[in-house]
Amino acid sequence: MEEIPERWRALREAGPVRHTEEGGTWQVLDHEGVTAVLADPATFSSDLSSLAPTQEDFDIFREGSFVGMDPPEHRQLRTLVSQAFTPRVVAGLEPRIEALCARLLDEVADQDRFDLVDALAYPLPIIVIAELLGVPAEEHRLFQEWAAVLFGGDQLGESADMADLERALQAIAPTIREMNGYMLSHIRHRRAHPGDDLTSRLIAAEVDNVRLADEQMVGFVALLLVAGHVTTTALLGNAMVTFDRHPGTDARLRADPGLLPQAIEEVLRWLPPFPELGRRVTRPVVLGGRKLPADAMVTAHLGAANRDPARFEAPETFDVGRRTNPHLTFGHGIHFCFGAPLARLEARIALRTLQERFRSVVVPSYDDVTYQNPAVLIGVRRLPVEVVRS
Repeated sequence: MEEIPERWRALREAGPVRHTEEGGTWQVLDHEGVTAVLADPATFSSDLSSLAPTQEDFDIFREGSFVGMDPPEHRQLRTLVSQAFTPRVVAGLEPRIEALCARLLDEVADQDRFDLVDALAYPLPIIVIAELLGVPAEEHRLFQEWAAVLFGGDQLGESADMADLERALQAIAPTIREMNGYMLSHIRHRRAHPGDDLTSRLIAAEVDNVRLADEQMVGFVALLLVAGHVTTTALLGNAMVTFDRHPGTDARLRADPGLLPQAIEEVLRWLPPFPELGRRVTRPVVLGGRKLPADAMVTAHLGAANRDPARFEAPETFDVGRRTNPHLTFGHGIHFCFGAPLARLEARIALRTLQERFRSVVVPSYDDVTYQNPAVLIGVRRLPVEVVRS
């Protein structure tokens, strides 16, 4: 994973916009260009259905997922979701997240070595989200299996073409079908038996006399349950690896705990879990001095933009004290990640708890660390660590 930032730097040096012959797509690599793409959904559409292979199960999942929607449908769905997923709801989770971190680390209290992903980085966010949705948290291993299939990228190379995507879609279709059925059953149960959970609040939410149908909710609930947790899992793993690879970082954060929120932002800048966002050009447009035709596929490269020297001082330096950090890891504009406050809260509490529990947390051997396919997700699958207790 350490070679990824160097690859992004080299990409950016090729110019703000480049055409890739192998994939036939346009890469936008500078901060200004990526911001412009993400801020203009009329020109750069998030609806990629016309470019992607069709698959019935995935179409059902996509119906309620506003990640692939444009206005006005996007505004209506996001407004409905925002009524239920409020800042107050997120802030109210802090005591529960603290208790979960303590319980999960208690389970490895007799171990000086353990896998940080299995022990904390995976179960923490999935349990939080499952409880938030009113889904049985004890089934988190099932959700982990889904995420492993959806984000494993086992059918993809590091530069996926359309044939790769078609194979991947067929391979994950049974998982999508199972997930759709599970979520629809949960939503219907909550409609008949409402509770104090996010799913019940989504059912009751209303905008312009419109409420979400059960089928529309499937994509959103599944997105939050599966995609929502992998971002925090990746963030926690990336933080520990990056701190470990930059000697003195852990000591600096222990000496000044107030730097932790800035350190989290720097990890997000340094290793965005999803470093590329796809968009479809709706009309001919000039970007970065290049002419892009209608229906062209554009990749907004967050990883490269986060290293743009025109926007960041010393962009190739990992600095937990960085004060000006307008990274684009959570996106920009109407599609800014609505789960960002929860991911930040979980990361802050988890990293603080690790510092309080252990005098040191180190990666004894990177030969034992396994990574996700970077074409899909920047993160670790396994992260064995060695700890010294406080």
